[in-house]
Amino acid sequence: MSIYFKKLLQAGSVKAVTGVLLLATGFTPSAALAWGKTGHRIVGALAQGYLDADAKAGIARILDRESVAEASTWPDFMRASPEEFWQKEAGPYHIVTVPKGKTYAEVDAPPQGDAATALKTFSATVRDPKAPLAAKQLALRFIIHIVGDLHQPLHTNNGIDRGGNDVHLMFGGHETNLHALWDSGLIDQEQLSFTEWADWLRARITPALQAQWSTADPLVWIGESAEIRDRIYPDSPNVPYSYAFNNKALLDQQLEKAGVRLAAYLNRLFGDPKRRTSFGSVPKKRLSTVKRRKA
Repeated sequence: MSIYFKKLLQAGSVKAVTGVLLLATGFTPSAALAWGKTGHRIVGALAQGYLDADAKAGIARILDRESVAEASTWPDFMRASPEEFWQKEAGPYHIVTVPKGKTYAEVDAPPQGDAATALKTFSATVRDPKAPLAAKQLALRFIIHIVGDLHQPLHTNNGIDRGGNDVHLMFGGHETNLHALWDSGLIDQEQLSFTEWADWLRARITPALQAQWSTADPLVWIGESAEIRDRIYPDSPNVPYSYAFNNKALLDQQLEKAGVRLAAYLNRLFGDPKRRTSFGSVPKKRLSTVKRRKA
């Protein structure tokens, strides 16, 4: 495991991992956060309804009574922690970079790793019987968060504009940027709670759609997000309300897919090891970019 993660697990720091010791005031999310609190909780609430018995039991062993929706926002909250793991290592684990016209399989992950390599590593930590509970808690919360991130199209960065953070816009009379608009702007302007939105979306997901979307392969999710990303850049920096109207169905579908696929991933993660298949095809050479976290 990394030196930063090891320090985080030392005496006096485990509370920072488990979330018992939290920063109480003054937290302002970074402009690079994915979805936003409401979006991540929508994904978590949707996933909760598609978990099988093994996944529910496995999650409860690690997170006790913490729901998937509650766990989903924790990695963004902890960005404000002064611990070295959060300040020097964890940042890249929220994004991947896929230039236009490329696939993730054609692009090497950066030396510090990315969301795809972190997802593999954190999954190994959750499955590792020797890993301490605190490490499993951090890993599982990050897995839940990363699956949501990879369905926000701008977390598949094109390598040019920092995932749309450098694309400055005006929307609804307020200054923003394209990344923030998709993280939370389009969601928050609906003025729905995450439970309301999740309930409405769940009612639309037919068994056929659930079966169609239930892939646990992150390369599929990344490929879809890269294709969507290239279609959602507005024509003008003055973004009209019609932009929200025209992209509402797409936004809903990405949230729906993320919920279904998070459940599919967790069901496989906690399933019978004898029947467990690969989570995807991230090349092995990339896995070394995120050091495996175990005691």
